[in-house]
Amino acid sequence: MKPVDAQLLPSLDRRDFLVCGGLAVVAGCAGPAVRSQSPEDAEMASIEKQVRLVESVAGPFGMHFVKAESTALVVGLADTGSDPPPSPQRAELMADMQARGVINPNSVLASPSTALVVVGTFLPPAAQRGDTLDLEVIVPPHNDTTSIAGGWLMETRLKEKALLGGQIHDGHVLAIGEGPLLVDPPGPNDKTSQLRGRVLGGGKVLHNRSLGLMINSDDKSVFLSKQIGDALNRRFHSYAHGVQQGVATPKTDQYIELLLHPRYKYNMPRYMRVVRSIAIHESPQEQAGRLRLLEKQLLDPVTSSTAALRLEAVGKDGIPVLRTGLKMSDPEVRFYSAEALAYLDDTSSAKVLGETARNQAAFRAHALTAMSALNDVESADELRALLDVPSAETRYGAFRALWAMNPHDPGIQGDDCNGRFFYHALHTGGPPMVHVTRSFRAEVVTFGPDQLLQLPLSVDAGKSIVVNGTNGAEGAADGAHITVSRFEVGKPDQKRVVSTRLDDVIRAIVELEGNYPDVVQFLQQAKACGALTCRFEVDALPNPSRLYDRTKTDGPAAGGDGYQVATPLPNLFAPPGQASHIPDVGSDPDTKSSAAAK
Repeated sequence: MKPVDAQLLPSLDRRDFLVCGGLAVVAGCAGPAVRSQSPEDAEMASIEKQVRLVESVAGPFGMHFVKAESTALVVGLADTGSDPPPSPQRAELMADMQARGVINPNSVLASPSTALVVVGTFLPPAAQRGDTLDLEVIVPPHNDTTSIAGGWLMETRLKEKALLGGQIHDGHVLAIGEGPLLVDPPGPNDKTSQLRGRVLGGGKVLHNRSLGLMINSDDKSVFLSKQIGDALNRRFHSYAHGVQQGVATPKTDQYIELLLHPRYKYNMPRYMRVVRSIAIHESPQEQAGRLRLLEKQLLDPVTSSTAALRLEAVGKDGIPVLRTGLKMSDPEVRFYSAEALAYLDDTSSAKVLGETARNQAAFRAHALTAMSALNDVESADELRALLDVPSAETRYGAFRALWAMNPHDPGIQGDDCNGRFFYHALHTGGPPMVHVTRSFRAEVVTFGPDQLLQLPLSVDAGKSIVVNGTNGAEGAADGAHITVSRFEVGKPDQKRVVSTRLDDVIRAIVELEGNYPDVVQFLQQAKACGALTCRFEVDALPNPSRLYDRTKTDGPAAGGDGYQVATPLPNLFAPPGQASHIPDVGSDPDTKSSAAAK
């Protein structure tokens, strides 16, 4: 898959064909969206035709994902590695090791504690130097390595690669990365899962990526480039070292560079849609007429999404119209109005977005992302209330939205565990739950205090740490205790005796220098043997690809009667670097019985 700019913008559904007459979203819906043909509507539609929006003359630049790759070395394996056969990857790794001053690299590669791997990542649009990336790691074919579980990826430089003249050529170094490998547990008859892994947040971006607008060749001019830049800077500005500055810088007669506005950090596709919906020039009279037209469109569910985006592009003058949409009974009109208001920093949207996230699965990811952009007390209170609901994806989605809003929020702030992952112990109501991630951020989140492990217990936490629990006289007051021990060749044994509280055991593993894959393995094995009795979830993310069905109050659409939410997909709930990764459309996992969920 080779993502392109257009793939980050929402595809047309049947409503967009009604709105735009079949024009692609990338080209913009420049025509009127009113369906009736009354004289009043015709007059109002003519107003819209007279206004020139940015999308009519310019398209996005830099909205694609850039792939970076390298060949690297994994160390610390429990004799599951192998000496790689001669190949271009081996030659590449040998050259890198020699450049780093590794003595006798052939002996290092021949060790069963090492393995050659191919590492890949995707740099997202507008990536900035220092941003973190997930790294995908795989053992290439024709290697005898049997597992990379428990390994450590040595520092590697990831580059662009291109196929030119039948040969692969290296480009610039885009990122560096290293860290512990997270490998899924093997399934029955599974021979490949142990040869794939990931390092969550293990990569770091080395150079800023440009984001901007490219004016169509037929329209390019210095005057138009400046006009567009001025229009964007009237609508958006940010701060650099306390000084206000616009987001747009015209560079040439065809290219305008953009800064990503902080409010859209986790919804970049929406930012580009809003930017391209801004009027290049509009008199107060023209704007007043267009606002009347947009209000009519907003209150019609068929045209509501486009109207809300354009009202958001108008800015503060669009707020009164959007507030009108909040009063409507139609859930689509209410949601699209509230979503746009959130990105305009209007607190009147918080309650509607909270209700939407709780009750409308199809809109949940969008609503939670919008609340994260609305950095105020009301929005935070709505998100905190969602931490207690039964739905796993809603609870975890609310946590991630709170984190995106303010990572230092005392209610969700976690512990930095040796700089390798984050641990958040939340004092929430609702059913006890433990959540871990396989993308975005290495973190363990526990919902509910004082969760206890059932004994007896004997599981591993990585290749060096063992967790044993017995019912004895030592340890906790009631006699039950758990011993967490670390055994390493050439080092003295270490152990910690703790209570059966899950929190105590996790902290003991961290104290014994356990990393994120070690803790995840402990939780997986504890769940499998019945010691962890609460709900255990991995990447319980709100699904942004569910179909909305107007005939139902919630849940996915049946058959072909539904359609996808018409606003851009937020990147807060998509694995970083995977532009095309959208979970399968299916039933809400939280509609399963509690027994099945466990």
